[in-house]
Amino acid sequence: MAKDVTLADIAAKVGVSNVAVSKALSGKPGVSDELRARIRQVADRMGYRTSSSGRSAPVETGNIGVIVPEDYYGYSISFYGQLYEKVVKALYDHRYYGILELLTKEDEQEGNIPKVLQDGKVDGLILMGQMDESYIQKIVRQSELPVFFLDTYMPSIELDTVISDGYYGTYLLTDYLIRKGHKRIGFVGNIAATDSIADRFWGYRKALRKNHIEFEDGWEIPDRDRYAKIYDRILRQTYNLDSYVCNCDFSAHVVIQNLESMGYSVPEDVSVVGFDDFLPAGVRTGKGQITSYSVDMKQMSEVCVGSLIKKIRRQNYHGGIQIVTGRIVEKSTVKNRI
Repeated sequence: MAKDVTLADIAAKVGVSNVAVSKALSGKPGVSDELRARIRQVADRMGYRTSSSGRSAPVETGNIGVIVPEDYYGYSISFYGQLYEKVVKALYDHRYYGILELLTKEDEQEGNIPKVLQDGKVDGLILMGQMDESYIQKIVRQSELPVFFLDTYMPSIELDTVISDGYYGTYLLTDYLIRKGHKRIGFVGNIAATDSIADRFWGYRKALRKNHIEFEDGWEIPDRDRYAKIYDRILRQTYNLDSYVCNCDFSAHVVIQNLESMGYSVPEDVSVVGFDDFLPAGVRTGKGQITSYSVDMKQMSEVCVGSLIKKIRRQNYHGGIQIVTGRIVEKSTVKNRI
């Protein structure tokens, strides 16, 4: 149907860029008269949608900008690298293309608008990962394009976003340890670093409270610096704990290494659980893999992309916070102590 034809479809047919098609159909300079005429002919044959005035309406370029803070990305070996690949696949299934832009700390601090918003290159934006609240507010306020967030939210700002169930997932992990006989359970993560980590901390606290275990101040253990870089040495003592709930699998990996360097064995002496069910390529942990809460990156990406495209086309879509649940994956870092 005509409403399904995008600028990307026309560009592929003519053999030019999406930007060239956009300029040709909108009457902007930058393409020759001959190419403009050929693009318009192809658009007409394909049934490209026009406005009520009869002029070609470049509603879609077929591109979506994907913005990720460069400190979080780390290419395909990182969690956000893998999440981006799932987003690209979901976009492709809807006949869109993703244009990745890594957000530098300088651009974030100075409030610079992403480059993909220039020259009409994209139809909408997906912003992944934690960003400064002031930067998010500026993007939401100034962008004329539809915006969706993925794996981030700000309680103080009304956002359209898709997140994993960090609160309930960490509640389940902590309750799982308690049912295995653990009583002194630490939480590894900086709750001031991201709202996601804070959610996981409070899920952990709820599980303790529900099981009548009194939380002690020493049980909250920081794992990263203010630049979100995880410490090489998270633990310098055991804090007399029998288990650790870590806010991500990589922190759990470091905790296991620290424990083993102090002469402890996981899970024989101490149990450890993580979150995300993801470790960067090449990282191996002890004798086995980490018991964790598996995040459904594929489902999160599909929900985000589908909702954004409906928002772009002004169709009914589910706004606000959408939570995608995961599941506990039992591996080899927890011992039953009952």
